[in-house]
Amino acid sequence: MTHSPLLTDLYQLTMMQGYLDYSMTEIGVFEFFVRKIPKERNFLMAAGLEQVVDFLENLKFQDEDLDFLAKEGRFHRDFLDYLASLHFTGDVHAMPEGTIFFPDEPILRIAAPIPEAQLVETRIINILQFQSIIASKAARLTLTTTPNKLLVDFDLRRAHGSEAGLFAARASYLAGFSGSSTVLAGKLYGLPIFGTMAHSFIQAHDSETLAFEHFAHTQPQNVVLLIDTYDTEKGAQNVVDLAPKLAGKGITIKAVRLDSGDMIRHSFEVRKILDHGGLQHVRIFTSGNLDEYKLASFVAANAPIDGFGVGTKMVTSSDRPYLDCAYKLVEYGGIACRKKSEGKATWPGRKQVYRSFDQQGKMDSDVITVEDDSRAAQPSSRKVTPLIRPVMLEGKRIVDLPSLSEAREYALTELERLPPPLKSITQSKSFPVEISQPLRDLAAEVDERSSG
Repeated sequence: MTHSPLLTDLYQLTMMQGYLDYSMTEIGVFEFFVRKIPKERNFLMAAGLEQVVDFLENLKFQDEDLDFLAKEGRFHRDFLDYLASLHFTGDVHAMPEGTIFFPDEPILRIAAPIPEAQLVETRIINILQFQSIIASKAARLTLTTTPNKLLVDFDLRRAHGSEAGLFAARASYLAGFSGSSTVLAGKLYGLPIFGTMAHSFIQAHDSETLAFEHFAHTQPQNVVLLIDTYDTEKGAQNVVDLAPKLAGKGITIKAVRLDSGDMIRHSFEVRKILDHGGLQHVRIFTSGNLDEYKLASFVAANAPIDGFGVGTKMVTSSDRPYLDCAYKLVEYGGIACRKKSEGKATWPGRKQVYRSFDQQGKMDSDVITVEDDSRAAQPSSRKVTPLIRPVMLEGKRIVDLPSLSEAREYALTELERLPPPLKSITQSKSFPVEISQPLRDLAAEVDERSSG
């Protein structure tokens, strides 16, 4: 159902009929951007391009869609006939997935006959807004830990719907997570899947030790035991007592999981028990309402925790659950235009973002300018890179999008290039983003024309 063109707002269809009634079918150019970065964020990460392209390539009204619209009584037969043969014929330019971006920087541009470009607005915002905010949240978690720590997405059960859970698994892996507990995400996106056991498995047995033993025999290659169902430290001792018996059968305990209580205190106690019992190889994994702030507290305490399962607070981006984003018309029929609404004014025309890097390879500043600004692209003493690249032409992909693993490597490189203050989970000084003089001149020209 998520590929259905009916997954849109009604006003997209009513505007489309209006465009067609008055022969307004010239190219409309729309750009997706974020107006303001939440104060809890120092940067955002672009995500969701693969799903946008897939949606555009498969855009088609089915007979049952047209029957539904006909019964609604809002649309005339000529419009429904137009929809029957509709497919996306436009161009797409975008920042690669995993790119770090800032306010007012378009991460995607659609140029298509305006009825088509208007129709796809809702779904494009729906995909890009959610995946970008989850990738941005996950990136903060990635930056809070060290590369040798395991970070696993545990979010499906608390996600706001099944698609949200799948997209969050994908976006978090893009931003540096090790994998997900969501099995379907492993199948769809090829990412590693991880799992342990629930408290119910322990409770269903006559004893905790028996539950551990049964699970170990069932999953001999992945023995991760949940030890806090009754008493965390007693659970750890039960693991130590069971280990020789399992070892005699060639089974090695891989890790234990903590899911409640004072995890810093418990982790030190459990580590002591495991080490004293000769289980120095057994890792400690934690879960339970974790976010970047809790992870930072673990790091500050030097807690002996080797991995984290993060769910609810990431899949809901609990501290900032939405982005102030928009998909706005910037050109129609070859003429630049812009919105001037109070507090929501936009910059006109097709744009490019150029990023400069310092001598250490760290991001230094960005310039937002008109697409054909040759001066901004000229070499300087610093490396300058255009961020917006062609993806589709006349409805067809013109480049092979990177695999999720390749996009993940790029995203991790982007995080490495961040200036150190922006890597902090506390608010830092804003990254410098300049609006070029040519873009300001174009805005003045558009304003003069519209006021006349």
